[in-house]
Amino acid sequence: MKRTYRNAALIALIAGVASIGVTACGEKKAESKTPAAKTVNAKQAGALPNYRYVDLDTILSRYNLAKDYNEEMMRMQSSMESTMRKHENRLQSMANTMQNKMNNNGYLTRESYEADQRNLAGAQNEAQKQAASLQSNFEQQAMQAQKTVNDSIKAFIEDYNKSRGYDAILFKGATLYINPALDITDEVVEGLNARYNKVKK
Repeated sequence: MKRTYRNAALIALIAGVASIGVTACGEKKAESKTPAAKTVNAKQAGALPNYRYVDLDTILSRYNLAKDYNEEMMRMQSSMESTMRKHENRLQSMANTMQNKMNNNGYLTRESYEADQRNLAGAQNEAQKQAASLQSNFEQQAMQAQKTVNDSIKAFIEDYNKSRGYDAILFKGATLYINPALDITDEVVEGLNARYNKVKK
């Protein structure tokens, strides 16, 4: 009855942040790698379009709140797997004991054999229930972590943009090409961590 539990926390966080309500700016054809593209990259900040982008993977890998939740999910997974291994060992021990009694004519009556069978079935049922409960709790905690990180990033982006006035802040992953000069990921990560560390204290 061994089950494998994967750490879906960070994956869930990455997938969930795609729901953040930052605006998009319409479709744009991919820039060709020509001398003209190099000229665009050399523009001064004041001449750049009034939108910016962030690398979501980088934010999630460097944002302390997301990192803390990921570590918490890993601890939960480790604890869950440890509990289930204990159940597996107990069940295996009960099954081995029954087999040894059968091999050595240890069951003098059918009733004693059936009693051990019922005990083993009850232990198996209890283990399955606890596995389902642990898995459900793990998934709920992961969803809550995802929501908390989503809300935190969204709230920060909204506050951040009040003083910048960008028309849009895009996800890098949603573009085929975008001028690296428009990247504000480092600023956003720095701001997120400064705010989070202040609250955490």
